[in-house]
Amino acid sequence: MEWTPEPHELADLELLLSGAFAPLTGFLGHDDLHAVHERGRLADGTPWPAPVTLHLPAEVSPGDEVTLLDPEGLPLATLTVTAREADGLVSGPVKGLGAPEHGPFARLRRTPAQVREELGGRAALAVTMRGPLDDLSEIVATAKDLDALILLLPLAYGEGGPAVVRAALRAKEQLPPGTLVVPVPLAPRAEPELDLELCERVAAAYGAVEHFPGPEPVTIPGPPHRRGLVVFFTGLSGSGKSTIARGLRDELLELGGRTLTYLDGDVVRHLLSKGLTFSKADRDLNIRRIGFVAAEVARHGGLAICAPIAPYAATRAEVRAMVEAVGADFLLVHVATPLEECERRDRKGLYAKARAGLIPEFTGVSDPYEEPDDAELVIDTTHLSIEAAVSQVLGTLRSGGWVR
Repeated sequence: MEWTPEPHELADLELLLSGAFAPLTGFLGHDDLHAVHERGRLADGTPWPAPVTLHLPAEVSPGDEVTLLDPEGLPLATLTVTAREADGLVSGPVKGLGAPEHGPFARLRRTPAQVREELGGRAALAVTMRGPLDDLSEIVATAKDLDALILLLPLAYGEGGPAVVRAALRAKEQLPPGTLVVPVPLAPRAEPELDLELCERVAAAYGAVEHFPGPEPVTIPGPPHRRGLVVFFTGLSGSGKSTIARGLRDELLELGGRTLTYLDGDVVRHLLSKGLTFSKADRDLNIRRIGFVAAEVARHGGLAICAPIAPYAATRAEVRAMVEAVGADFLLVHVATPLEECERRDRKGLYAKARAGLIPEFTGVSDPYEEPDDAELVIDTTHLSIEAAVSQVLGTLRSGGWVR
């Protein structure tokens, strides 16, 4: 089978293939992870500080060979599965199928072997960095004491990766001649101590005789009215969610001050999701597409309003994760008008057709609606005017600071 790992798993895969995680040659299973947590060593006693893991779907079994793809579908490696746990964690060696495609600063990427060859036996002081280097004097002094070249290793993972590389290039201009800059896609670990130890292992793989950890980045989020936001309405057909969403759009356009994008479920189906059916798989894909577009809007500080039915909790959670992954905020509004009231309204005649068996897999009739338990706002329009409902949503946006 083929599988596209999560971003942090792809980053670890690249480091496994490049040799930056030597002596590891594959992903770790539970025995090794237990040994790492207990003793800071692999099961065979080899020192190793932090987990390097991969999760695959249930149909994967020991002995299977899985082709791991990048997000564009390019084959990166094959994984021979040696063990699989109930939670989807797999272990096994990986074998590269070709060099990974890199985006910004691709010209600066080198493997540990290439860097060691470039060093030519000279000592190197590796400086790992996830943010700017404010004081270079200690780095210069340490390199002088060691008679070593300076090797800047910007840990270029995720959306902030290019900014870290730019900071390294700015620092290079103030450092001694011969300083090298090599981006490394090392995903951060939750525990600072493990993250530091893993940085030291990577630095050693690149030929460093000494490791100088740079400062961790301090992220100060902007005020809510400057951050991206996705207002995501969910509810049964006829609940009033689209009408409320349009009313909110109109109010925000009158107020001004925010870049606004409106993604209604029916409107989206005419173009973004044209050709999809109403099967569960296609409905999930429809919501993921809406979520992707909304997250891209929010990534750049915009406000996106979405109003699909979105009946499944897992898919809504995926959209929330997409949005939060780009540093934006997510507001889930459950328009909780009961089925009986939605069916009584039935302005499009959809419930009648569903009851007659003319529309298969219709939410609320022949397919379930999973009510959210994580909604920031719940509205029942049975005895509430659209104007009052819009006012509730707008009040939430104002109280949260997203609208001034």
